[in-house]
Amino acid sequence: MSNKRDKHDRLIDRLIDLNCDLGEGFGSWRMGDDDALLPLVTSANVACGFHAGDPTIMRRVCERAAADGVTIGAHVGYRDLAGFGRRRIDVDPAELTDEILYQIGALDTFARLAGERVGYVKPHGALYNTAMTDPGQAGAVVEAVRRYDPRLPVLGLPGSELLRAAESAGLTGVPEAFADRAYSADGQLLSRRLPGAVLHDPEVIADRCVRLATEGKIDAVDGTALSVPARSICVHGDTPQAVEIARRVRQGLTDAGVGLAPFTGRAAA
Repeated sequence: MSNKRDKHDRLIDRLIDLNCDLGEGFGSWRMGDDDALLPLVTSANVACGFHAGDPTIMRRVCERAAADGVTIGAHVGYRDLAGFGRRRIDVDPAELTDEILYQIGALDTFARLAGERVGYVKPHGALYNTAMTDPGQAGAVVEAVRRYDPRLPVLGLPGSELLRAAESAGLTGVPEAFADRAYSADGQLLSRRLPGAVLHDPEVIADRCVRLATEGKIDAVDGTALSVPARSICVHGDTPQAVEIARRVRQGLTDAGVGLAPFTGRAAA
């Protein structure tokens, strides 16, 4: 009995953030169940109108996030509503910086009206993938954050160009992992064009998140055990099983003695 208690005491000291992409509808078109997901997560990556989202959706999600004590993050992307921000666009770095500044400022307006502020920045889709390996686009993202508010953390893959650029600029880089995405052996996300890139089984996803939070490990598609020092775990809000996945992940982490709290330093949810 004492061994079980000792193990639980060690785990309860662990804290991890659970983030989710939200506000990704547009006009009368809806994507995901924001209201059901917000109580399950600690940080909300809110679409800022370029890959998805519109002013009314941004306002509603910010209001609900503030009411639920969920940290609001700017989920910035390429200007690509038709492609949901999942198409790489060769944007001039200076122009990209301006577009990201525009998105952060727009969301921060609604966050302020809800009595909160944007708490961090995370790129979306193709911009996220590009900024992981492209120093120019990574630098453009970081420069926008630095100009807007250098206190804002930036979310990205461990060891990525984005987090290296953030560190070089004196910003806080926060390493994250993905609950519902497959990894290649080099630690990159498997392309969505490949079979098996998106995971759907809530139990399998919950188990890998518990291992990630307690051991810092996640298996690649070839079976390689990757070391992933994540401070945040992302659940995508646009998958059909998103609510059940988030519920099972949260329950699994809690049952394993892992506390849930935003990486921005607020009290645990």
